[in-house]
Amino acid sequence: MKALFYFVSLVVCSNCFCQNQKLKTTILSATELENKTYIGFDGLASNYYIKDNVFIKQNETQKWEYKNVPLGKITSVDFVNPLKIVVFYEDFNTIITLDNQLNEIQKLNLFDIDNTIFASKIGLAAQNQFWIYNALTQQILLFDYLKKTSKNIGNPMRETIQHTQSDFNNFYWIDDLNNWYAIDIFGKTTLLANIPPFEKIQIIDHEKILFSRDNILYCLNNATKTVYEIEIVEKSFQNYYYKDQILAIFTNQQIKNYKIKLP
Repeated sequence: MKALFYFVSLVVCSNCFCQNQKLKTTILSATELENKTYIGFDGLASNYYIKDNVFIKQNETQKWEYKNVPLGKITSVDFVNPLKIVVFYEDFNTIITLDNQLNEIQKLNLFDIDNTIFASKIGLAAQNQFWIYNALTQQILLFDYLKKTSKNIGNPMRETIQHTQSDFNNFYWIDDLNNWYAIDIFGKTTLLANIPPFEKIQIIDHEKILFSRDNILYCLNNATKTVYEIEIVEKSFQNYYYKDQILAIFTNQQIKNYKIKLP
């Protein structure tokens, strides 16, 4: 049944998007990974890793670390603002904010603030707020981390969430039917597209998505309804991260940076 659903989804999405065009890349650099999990880079030339449940920030000259053993495993890290990094520990329903040197700014245990919030997704939003997906109510809320108050936006979700991402003004999600949605800070929800099946994915903005399937990387342009195959050297890879025309491909041994311009 799962294989049939995959096939049907692929056929449906193939009818919606033009495919098989290719995007060329230029290799910029390669770095050994040293048994760390690479999670991305910011616009200030710093890379972010997790190793042995320690969060690491590193540039060419300096290295900073943050660890909080009592809170268990790091669930996610949001560095959309490198000056206010958000580390989320789902097991303890706790959000930590860090400065650009990974000093702790604030610790928020949501159980202590509001025992009706069971967060499973976290992101930094505008106006001193966090995006939170409340698994208890299956609803997105905005949490003011200065006032420690929250408000629900949008309606409860009917489908299971596969993937979420956020920026200051939008929270994106893809459900198990591969429907791609966005909601803004005012609560306006938009169905952006039904996208092809994927294994890993990065939402760039309202128009573009990078996704991988069977060790092939693709770019989807929702405005032109086109899927491009991205040419890379790696025959297999663990994950990837894109920002500011730089595409990082990482295996369990190496990070390779490519220059690419997305259409």
